[in-house]
Parts: sequence; structure tokens; C-alpha cells
Amino acid sequence: MGRLKITQIKSTIDRKEPQKRTIKALGLGKIRRTVIHNDTPQIRGMVRAVAHLIAVEEID
Repeated sequence: MGRLKITQIKSTIDRKEPQKRTIKALGLGKIRRTVIHNDTPQIRGMVRAVAHLIAVEEID
């Protein structure tokens, strides 16, 4: 199983509430904050929903 390194690169100001909740659920919330998650379909779906606010790298 791979892992994803997810970094927030844009602010959630003036974004719709579902996008803000997705960023929080990923463990982000501030610009340049980075988290690592297992590569699962659920995480991939969340990444796809806020792809314009984050940068994603595959690691492992």
C-alpha cells in the first residue's frame, strides 16, 4: 500500500463549506501544512475534491 504526502498550498477563505470540511478532515487547515495518509479510495476522493487547494506526492 502506498502513501500520499499532501500539502495545502492555497487558503480556504471564500471556499464552499464542504471544501473547508474536507481540508479539515485531511488534517490540514493552514498553508504549507503537510500530512501523510495511506493511499485509499476514500483519501483519493477527498484529494480529488480539493485538488485545486493542495499538492500531492506519492511516497514509499
